[in-house]
Amino acid sequence: MLWIAAALLVAGWLVWLLAPVLTPFFLSALLAYMADPVVNRLERWKMRRDVAVSLVFLVVISILVVAMLIIVPLLVRETIDLFERLPGYFQTLQETVLPWIEEQLDVELGIETFDAARARELIQEHLQNIAGAAGTLLTYITESGGRFVIWITGMVLVPLVTFYLMRDWHKLLDSLRDMLPRNIEPVAVRLTRDCDEALGGFLRGQLMVMISLGIIYSIGLLIVGLNNAIAIGMIAGLVSFVPYLGAIIGILLAGVTAVIQNFDFWFLLSVAVVFTVGQLIESFLLTPKLVGDRIGLHPVLVIFTVMAGAHLFGFIGILLALPVAAAGTVLVRFFYRNYKLSSVYEQPER
Repeated sequence: MLWIAAALLVAGWLVWLLAPVLTPFFLSALLAYMADPVVNRLERWKMRRDVAVSLVFLVVISILVVAMLIIVPLLVRETIDLFERLPGYFQTLQETVLPWIEEQLDVELGIETFDAARARELIQEHLQNIAGAAGTLLTYITESGGRFVIWITGMVLVPLVTFYLMRDWHKLLDSLRDMLPRNIEPVAVRLTRDCDEALGGFLRGQLMVMISLGIIYSIGLLIVGLNNAIAIGMIAGLVSFVPYLGAIIGILLAGVTAVIQNFDFWFLLSVAVVFTVGQLIESFLLTPKLVGDRIGLHPVLVIFTVMAGAHLFGFIGILLALPVAAAGTVLVRFFYRNYKLSSVYEQPER
């Protein structure tokens, strides 16, 4: 057992040390793992694995390309629209929001010293500097040399490595299984299958929940007439893999936008209704049907796991947080079951 613990410590240290280099490989492994059941199903339909992998790979790439062609222009247009509306937002802030806050809280905010016209002029003057700032950032990234090369290489490697991992997934698993000591191989295989059942269903189901919530929030905010509805809705949906975080971020972003756009009670209420309906759909329909209690972790532990992973290993830690949590949960349950069956637990009466 000591050599296993030492190996795990060394592996963790290497992951921390090589996190920027390993990120595209871990991302590729995650994508291949999530796509493997689809490839297996196509194989059961008498399709060769290399053909099935190519088909799934092309479908996924096509979906991503179409999504980028649709979503990126929308986000760019909404960003430009946001900057164009900023002068009007400042005017609403000065004439409506700040006076209401002063009246309700009985405080002096110094509205008369807030020059909205000057603020609008400053924004318009500095908008032209955005392109220059972007150019400076690009120059900094390019001059960083090693980081830039790693980033570009990672972008190219992800689809390539994903394809090869999808094709050889079962061969890799068989090789790992053959390396296991024969006396622990049955237990290790059973634990791995338990982890796969817990994690696989969770990841695929959670991805569907995130996409569904992003669409629900975006459509709902568009219906009530909120500016930047698609961007806010998609952000709220995509960060919903952390319990309640998506709804909190979405409500904050939509609430601030709604207050500045149209400081009206019924408008704010309609925005709140969108997120309330979204949360109800997630709680009673999406999560029970698509995810269920796959991992069995309390939401607080999920939040802690993701935050700890991000703090220790950055983006790669976010990718590894839930898989590690799933494996840890399966191991804890395994040891707990064995403890309950052991003589330590079932001590004879004296």
